[in-house]
Order: sequence, then structure tokens, then C-alpha cells
Amino acid sequence: MELTTILNRCHRFRGFVYQHARFIADKRSIEVAVRPRKGSAAVCSRCHLPAPGYDQLAERRFEFIPLWGFLVFLLYSMRRVDCRRCGVVAVEEVPWADGKRTLTKAYMLFLARWARRLSWKETAEAFRTSWDKVFDAVEHVVTWGLEHRMLGQIDAIGVDEIQYSKGHKYLTLVYQIDLGITRLLWVGKERTIASFHGFFTTIGEEITSKIVFICSDMWEPYLKVIREKCSEALHILDRFHIVAKMNKALDEVRTGESRRMASEGRTPLLKRSRWLLLKREENLKVEQRLRLRDLLRYNLKTVRAYLLKEAFQQLWDYNSPAWAGKFLDEWCRQTMRSRIEPMKKIARSLRQHRELILNYFRAQKLISSGVVEGLNNKAKVTMRKSPSLAESVG
Repeated sequence: MELTTILNRCHRFRGFVYQHARFIADKRSIEVAVRPRKGSAAVCSRCHLPAPGYDQLAERRFEFIPLWGFLVFLLYSMRRVDCRRCGVVAVEEVPWADGKRTLTKAYMLFLARWARRLSWKETAEAFRTSWDKVFDAVEHVVTWGLEHRMLGQIDAIGVDEIQYSKGHKYLTLVYQIDLGITRLLWVGKERTIASFHGFFTTIGEEITSKIVFICSDMWEPYLKVIREKCSEALHILDRFHIVAKMNKALDEVRTGESRRMASEGRTPLLKRSRWLLLKREENLKVEQRLRLRDLLRYNLKTVRAYLLKEAFQQLWDYNSPAWAGKFLDEWCRQTMRSRIEPMKKIARSLRQHRELILNYFRAQKLISSGVVEGLNNKAKVTMRKSPSLAESVG
């Protein structure tokens, strides 16, 4: 079976014919000559309609999908058309390429699919091409996907940020988190009011007005935009970030008390105890549980902070917003009397955002941004594979 026969089966283009295929001098590449089918009219690249011919340009090479380790190039002499509708002489539109790109559409899709599995550098090396061409392929496929994406009904969204570089460089990511469908909707640079506004501009007022649930953390620019754009939606404060902030406060207490004990020459009871206190008890090993049990016998600020943190976890067991609210108020009252400043700071923040926390229960605990954290991890892996990707975000 000849290569032209295979190409006709896999990538047949109406109005064009694969003439012949041949090895070039280095025996590492294959060139496939393409010509217009007799009687076929060239298509204007501006109005996408047939137009009378004008002249023919020099032969161009288009990179195609490699075959059995050989690079494959399509050779074609582009025609120019005298388009009376557009009133200009324009280069024809060909079905295998887009504009002035030298990569065929099939090859760009091929590279973009591999770039999901490998880093862009590894993809370029594997298929003997350049990093810039892999970037161009991914950009083309993503742009096409966004232009042809159907947003449809969006009931619930989750917004979060990820740090993509040192120096407080962040991306804002918005996901659809409806029951049964989770997908990335939008990425914007920075985590500012202007950046988040860009998402709502993209989806338009009609879709925005139909959003029922929004999950976010306590970042004030996000809260402000949500109040402005989605005041009717049920705004749910992210459970994951509440727990993360509480763990951070506990670790701050442990670090300060550990330093103080060392400076006073006391027994270093808190040495290497960080993960004993931050991990969930069911995730601890047997020896870690025994050590934690011994540590809890001491009257330390860190122990009291740990007990407050563990007591707070009972909040998520409630189903009723009213009872959850009573528990939250009582926990905050006890914490404010604890004289442990980092924990008191958490209590003040929880009081400030009380209604947003209770919205989790008003939504019958069906909507949370736990799925957002999983998607964020995928985004971070992608950023590590292709560090320049974040810089290309508009």
C-alpha cells in the first residue's frame, strides 16, 4: 500500500490530490506533493468562498504528522485569488493549514495531545521539532476549543488562585462545579478585582444571572466581585481554606512556644511534633498516635490550640444551618477566651464570615470546593511541566 493511499484514507482533502511521495536526500524525511484537483476552484481566505484564480506562489512546505520515525512534509504551491466580494487579491485557504503557519492542523492537534502527557520540551525532543512549535500547536488548539466551546447552563462555580512563580505571581482559576460536571472555565493573571471581573465579562450577563452557587476562599477581592456580580447566588466559603488557615494558626502557636521553651532551657517537648498536630488522627501511624497521646498530657498553649482545632471539626457533622451556627458561635466564644492570639484571629475571621460559612449547610452540603483543590493540583502539575504557560495567559 502506498503512502498516498494511506493519506487519502486518513486525511482526504476535498478539491486536492496527493500526487506522489518521495524520500529526500537525507533519507530521514518524506515529502508528499499536493496539487489542486482539476476543475476545483480556489477558496478566498477572507470570505471563505470560491473565487477566480489570479496567479500562483512559490512552493511551500507544511509539517505533517511523523510516520514510522520519518518527518513528513506536504509540498504545495499556494494560489492567489482575485476575490470580487472582498475587493482584494488574497492567498487561497487550504483545509490542512491555518494562515501562515507551517504546521498542518493535524500535526498541531497531534503535538497538543502529546503535550498533555509530556512537558513541552520532551514533546519537542520526541518528535524532532522545536519548543516554539509545540507552544504554537497548543495555543492553536486551545484557541479553537475556546471559540467553539458551548458554555450552556452553569449552576455552580468555584474560584481559587494558584501561585505559578516566586514573587507573589498568581493565576485566578474559575471552575464549573455542577453536580455531574467539573471543568475549567477561565484563567486570568493575578488575583485582583480587575482580573476576576474578566471572567464575568467573558461569560456575559445572561449566564452570570443564572449562577446559583459560588465557592471561594476569604480573599477580599474575590468576595467583593461576587457581591457585585452574583448577589443573588448562594456564596459558600471554602471549607478547605478554613481548615488550612486553622492549621497555619496552630503551627504558628507551636513554633512560637517551641522557641520560647528552647530559650528558657526547658525540655523540647514540641520538637518534631509538627505533623503529629497537623495530620488527621486517622492518618497517623501507631507510634505517632502514642507520641501524640503523651504530648496531650502537658498543659501547653500548643495543646490547647490543637484541642480547639480538633473540636472545630465537629462543625462539619451538622446538617442544620441553625445548629451549625450555634456550634460556631460557641466555638468562637471559647476561642476568644483562650488567650491564644493566632487562634483568636481565626475566631474573629470566622465571626466576620459567619453567614458564608453557614451557606455550606444551606446548600445541604452538596456544593463544596473540594473538587477545585483536585483540579488546582492538576493545573500546578501542568505549570511545572511547562513553566512558560502561565506567562501566555492574557
